[in-house]
Amino acid sequence: MFEITPIIFQLSNGIRVVYQKTDAFVAHMGVVIQAGSRYEQPEEEGLAHFLEHCIFKGTTKRKAFDIFTDLDSVGGELNAYTTKEEICIHASFRKNHFSIASELLSDILQNASFPEDEIEKEKEVVLDEIISYLDSPAERIYDDFEALIFKGHSLGYNTLGTKKTVNSFTRKNLLDYMQRYFTPSNIVISFVGSIAIDDLKKELENDFGNMPTREFKLLDSELSPFETFKLMEVKSNYQTHTVIGGRAPSYNDSSRKAMTLLTNVLGGPALNSRLTLSVREKYGYAYNIEANYTTYSDAGFWSVYMGTDKKHLSKAIQLIYAELDLIRKVGLSAKELEQAKEQLKGHIALSLDSNLELMFSLARSLMIHGKIDSTKEIYEKIDEISLSELSDVAREFYAESNLAELVYEFDS
Repeated sequence: MFEITPIIFQLSNGIRVVYQKTDAFVAHMGVVIQAGSRYEQPEEEGLAHFLEHCIFKGTTKRKAFDIFTDLDSVGGELNAYTTKEEICIHASFRKNHFSIASELLSDILQNASFPEDEIEKEKEVVLDEIISYLDSPAERIYDDFEALIFKGHSLGYNTLGTKKTVNSFTRKNLLDYMQRYFTPSNIVISFVGSIAIDDLKKELENDFGNMPTREFKLLDSELSPFETFKLMEVKSNYQTHTVIGGRAPSYNDSSRKAMTLLTNVLGGPALNSRLTLSVREKYGYAYNIEANYTTYSDAGFWSVYMGTDKKHLSKAIQLIYAELDLIRKVGLSAKELEQAKEQLKGHIALSLDSNLELMFSLARSLMIHGKIDSTKEIYEKIDEISLSELSDVAREFYAESNLAELVYEFDS
């Protein structure tokens, strides 16, 4: 078993750092800020993602061209992403170029200048990204479903925003958002690579330790009670798309592990998931069918996505409900539970095989929990999942009275 042995420490200004030493020649570093789309005001929908784009467009020391080439010129990669709860700026590079990457990420984080002309150009890029997204019903239905699951709450915001909000963004909006959330106590740095710990600490302290601290408060609102729905929308698609699901435990909930295991059994990435064996392999009703479980600090939701021909829609949906009903009423046998545990452990092991993904995972764990479980501890928690716990979770979250459904039917 590959065991992770991360070292956690703080810089002098309170930025938390997690470091995992590896023997790899390539290193990965990420700066994660708890500033995702759920912390936007209604009129700011899409601002966190837009900031992620514009933050590369210049600093007080560099022009956009320099930001894009400083690391690329030595064969490294610079990138970023935005989720509902975080913005991450990250780099991958040969370990001997660590100082270049660290100083570059620090400059971007602390000195972004947001030139007006670059902002206007980037609006066109993001608007094109929105158009591309709208052309992808498999992506759009998932976000539309989540918007309905968290109706009236910022968790339901589309991370990309809307054409209206993106067009309204100004340089002041970007600077205000950074001022609101980009502060040391709200930042985690994650590093996976072969750098001596003393060298790492010295470089990070030099590059990030002078970032000023200030008081901040995460913008949030209370979740409203979940209202189920069954909706069908006619779209100009060649395929019918369906999402079925509902609310689920948050990542701080004790039943999260059981929900993760159930999702894996129902429609995880393995070819032997129940929905794959039934809907795809036995009946041939769908090429793509999968179950997902997304967690946030105070909420979560699960879903089953399926793309199918309109003529198979009704029967395929019946099969999904039948599998949910079977798990809820019959559950798993003791043997199936042990097999499911081993499969989940295997998937975790595979995820740890990517140092880039490990870097992201370590950052998120430290940001969320303030600590990082060892692989042994994670496996032990999986082993503790009982049949009665699975049964309780299935009865609550797979109950027909708690299910929601959204269908995109193509316009024939």
